[in-house]
Amino acid sequence: MKFIDQVEIQVEAGKGGDGIVAFRREKYVPAGGPSGGNGGRGGSVIFKAVENLQTLLDFKYNHLFKAENGGRGGPNNCTGASGKDLIIEVPCGTAIYDVETEEIIGDLIEPEQTLVIAKGGKGGLGNQYFLSNRNRAPEYALPGLEGESKMLRLELKLLAEVGIIGLPNAGKSTLISSLSAARPKIADYPFTTLVPNLGVVRKPSGDGTVFADIPGLIEGAAEGAGLGHDFLRHIERTRVLLHLIDATSDDVIRDYNTIQQELEAYGRGLAERPQILALNKIDAVDRETVDLDALATQLNHLSYAPVFVISAVTRTGLEPMLQALWGILDQMNNVEAEQVLI
Repeated sequence: MKFIDQVEIQVEAGKGGDGIVAFRREKYVPAGGPSGGNGGRGGSVIFKAVENLQTLLDFKYNHLFKAENGGRGGPNNCTGASGKDLIIEVPCGTAIYDVETEEIIGDLIEPEQTLVIAKGGKGGLGNQYFLSNRNRAPEYALPGLEGESKMLRLELKLLAEVGIIGLPNAGKSTLISSLSAARPKIADYPFTTLVPNLGVVRKPSGDGTVFADIPGLIEGAAEGAGLGHDFLRHIERTRVLLHLIDATSDDVIRDYNTIQQELEAYGRGLAERPQILALNKIDAVDRETVDLDALATQLNHLSYAPVFVISAVTRTGLEPMLQALWGILDQMNNVEAEQVLI
C-alpha cells in the first residue's frame, strides 16, 4: 500500500431544494389557498475517523466530494426530501486545514469521531409560507440556498506513543523490526526508509504500545531539506522520543546535536518531549578504539536523558531500554490520571 499523508481536496455541501408555488384544487373549495411546500435541506459533508485506514490514498485521485442536493418542495404543503449527508472516512490522526486561511478546522484522533465540515444549504420557502391577511394568494417562492464549499488540506499525523528518530542509516528500521512484527525495508545505505513504519511492541503486561519509525532526518529538515516537514509532523503526536545514534559514526556528538537542532527549529514542543538515547550498532564497533561508556556519559551530560548501549541486530541491551520507556509512559499515564481526577 502506498503511503499518502497529505492531500488537498474540495468539498461541496448540497444545495437546498427550491420552494414551489402551488394552490389547493379541491372540489367544493373555491378558494383553496396556497399550498406550495418548502424545499428540503441539502446534505452536509461530514468527516469520520476510522481505525481500518492508515493512509490518505483514497484521496490521491479523487479531489472533489459533493453531498446530495435537497429535494424540491411539493404541492399540498409537502416539504422536499433532505439531501443525504456525505460521510468521508479518514484515518485516525487526520488534521483538516482550510487551504485559503491556513487555519485548522479540526483534528480527528479518536475512532468514530466525527466533524461537520460543510453544512448543507437551507431549503427555499414555498408560497404557503407567505400567506397573510394582506396577501391571500402569494404567487412566489424562494429558491434553496447553496451549500458550503471549501478547499481543504488533509494531513495525516501518525498516532504512536514512541517515535524512533535519528539520522539516516542509524538503524531505526532494524530496531523496529527487532521489537515488533513490522518488516520495513532495510539496507546498508541511507534513506532506505521513505515512509513512516508502525510496529506494535508488547509490554510485559501484554498491552501493545505503538512505535513509529520516522524516516531519517538531516540537517536543515525543519526548513524542508531532505524529507523535511513531510515526516517531522509525524513526531508531533508521539509521547516519548527514542533517539537512535550510530555508534560507528565519526562524530557521535555532532550527530546528536544535528537532530536536536532540527527538533528545536521545527518547534511545537518537540525539543521538550521526553527522550531516551540509544547508541546503536555496538556489534560493529571496535572496542579498542571506541570507548562506549565514555560516549554514553558524554551524551548523558548533554541531554540529561538516559543513554543505553544497544545492538538492534543482535538485540543486545534492548530489554533495559524498553523498561526505561515503559517507566516513562507509566509515569505520564499516572500524571494524566491524577489531572483528570482533579
